[in-house]
Amino acid sequence: MDRNSNLYTILFAAVIVTVSAVLLAVAVMVLKPAQERNKRQEKMTDIMYTIGLDETALISKAAAEGLQLNYKTIEKYFKKYFLKQYALKADGTVDKSINAFDINMKAEVKKPVDKQRFPIFIAQMDGHKYYVIPLYGKGLWDDIWGYIALEEDANTVKGVKFGHKGETPGLGAEITKKWFEKQFVGEKIFDKDGTFRGITVLKGNKDPENKDKEDHEVDAISGATLTSNGVTRMIKERLQHYVPFFKKIKEQKN
Repeated sequence: MDRNSNLYTILFAAVIVTVSAVLLAVAVMVLKPAQERNKRQEKMTDIMYTIGLDETALISKAAAEGLQLNYKTIEKYFKKYFLKQYALKADGTVDKSINAFDINMKAEVKKPVDKQRFPIFIAQMDGHKYYVIPLYGKGLWDDIWGYIALEEDANTVKGVKFGHKGETPGLGAEITKKWFEKQFVGEKIFDKDGTFRGITVLKGNKDPENKDKEDHEVDAISGATLTSNGVTRMIKERLQHYVPFFKKIKEQKN
């Protein structure tokens, strides 16, 4: 075949495209297990972070046991401390047919509320119980997400972990910084009358040092009002669906 002909050029291009597509498909298949494992590792790490097991704590625990901090070690600690996890229905009952850890929050929040399942992870560590709830919402530019841990009273915040897809560096992206996340520690999501209030990220908060832990407010990020509002909406919208479950817990205790 004449290499200078149009037919040769078309066939050559077709072969290159086909070979490239095959190689790309093979690469995706080969890398997929590792990608899924990395996602699971990140998820377990973020959940543990909210109850005080940050990377430093995990490294210290692993070193004390002569272990490397890798996927197997992280999975070991996650299973050690998180003995229960539930996929809740809107009425607070448990759907035993669904694995809570496998719920994709991005897809779940798009469903009607009565069709959604609300994952909750229950930890037991050093004699204390914690409830960790996944969060998902919208920031200024794109999705924001995170986890919030409540103490055994199902009211007091133990810790939070936030993430984002495209918030502005130095502004909205500050939601991932420890200084912002630490503001939530000790805050309450219910008022003294037992009414759900959530937590408001407020610009011009009169308590910038966050000394009042029962005002249901933390200081907003300067110059990132819309992202701060997104965090507020995310926390309130997600947590309100867990109120029936927490009421059942309190009734059982009484």
